[in-house]
Amino acid sequence: MWELTVLLLLVPSSGQAATVEKPILSLHPPWTTIFKGEKVTLRCDGYHPLLLELRPISTLWYLGHLLLPSYKKSIEVHTPGVYRCQTRGAPVSDPIHLSVSNDWLILQVPYAAVFEGEPLVLRCRGWYDKIVYKLHYYHDGQPVRYFHSSANYTVLQARASDSGRYQCSGTMRVPVESAPMFSAKVAVTVQELFLAPVLRVMGRVEARGAAFGGVVLRCETRLHPQKRDTPLQFAFYKYSRPVRRYDWDAEYTVPEPEVEELESYWCEAATTTRSVRKRSPWLQLPGRGSPLDLASTTAPVPGNQPLSFRKPPVSRSVPSVPSVPNVTSAGPPFPAGGAPTAGPPACAPPTPLQQTAGALKPDVALLLREMQLLQGLLSRVVLELKETQAVPGHTVETPTSHSAVSQGTPETTTVES
Repeated sequence: MWELTVLLLLVPSSGQAATVEKPILSLHPPWTTIFKGEKVTLRCDGYHPLLLELRPISTLWYLGHLLLPSYKKSIEVHTPGVYRCQTRGAPVSDPIHLSVSNDWLILQVPYAAVFEGEPLVLRCRGWYDKIVYKLHYYHDGQPVRYFHSSANYTVLQARASDSGRYQCSGTMRVPVESAPMFSAKVAVTVQELFLAPVLRVMGRVEARGAAFGGVVLRCETRLHPQKRDTPLQFAFYKYSRPVRRYDWDAEYTVPEPEVEELESYWCEAATTTRSVRKRSPWLQLPGRGSPLDLASTTAPVPGNQPLSFRKPPVSRSVPSVPSVPNVTSAGPPFPAGGAPTAGPPACAPPTPLQQTAGALKPDVALLLREMQLLQGLLSRVVLELKETQAVPGHTVETPTSHSAVSQGTPETTTVES
């Protein structure tokens, strides 16, 4: 007897097959680390095609690369490893890594991804729910919270800075109070809810009737695939002044009189509760030749130009040098029968150092002559002082009426007896 299997696939009216999404794998209770001997429940929820067949639709379970002998929608497990599930007609789900510990103290973190703005809950648990005293929570080695006894550590609105490695420590009474014990470190990553927005120019709007024309700006961002249904609101600013407060519309029209100041605009995207807010950079206008040529009508913003405290370069005129073609000759490099003659290059312009040295030569010669004259005058004065001390009663007459002294001729002095 032939086994008859009837398969009916329902296709959308558009004639194209619908996009199949991967199933969602969940963990109950929602902790990725358990004690040895405990069990948890895995549940596979996702796309189930509209099929009509004689056999029931099954769910496939994987532990690593091993196919588990179960086809139910949920299973109980106690073995550590990486679990995945798959429904017929859909891809494999995202993995869940289950850890089993034999320590006295474990730090439990949620299996699901934690996004910006969501609460992050950490649980420090003693062996089979024994009470933990003098409980400390650590983030990247730094203590962040202390409790007298067992309690969860909760970050109400997680941020990217809350990502890192967490650990807890405490004491237990087994039966007397023990020394401080530490759990293993657990890595926690806070996922980005949406990207930082970017403000773009979409085009112009012509004036119609009493309505003014202008330029349309759009605040663009992208949500995480797992959070694509999260509603966002947008606000627009000119410098630090809001020109349109939070609204569902991601576009804003700049009035025509303010088009020349487009570079002063930026936008902000946020969730409805304002738990996550991100702002865009200042608007970057398209260059000349683009579909929307606004660069020629936009005045530059002084704040966007870097300040420079350097002196402007001083242009110095250099005598032009005629260019000599560099021709390589096939013959000998020097004339026949002769040796190369040493000498300065014929067309080499004087360097700035050579020009400075040439200008200083006349001044140096004049300075040397003046120094020689001064030396001669000082030597005669010293000589006269010595003679005056040697012959008492004699007076020395020093000429004071001479207004000029000839260079190179020593001046005469008359001594009266």
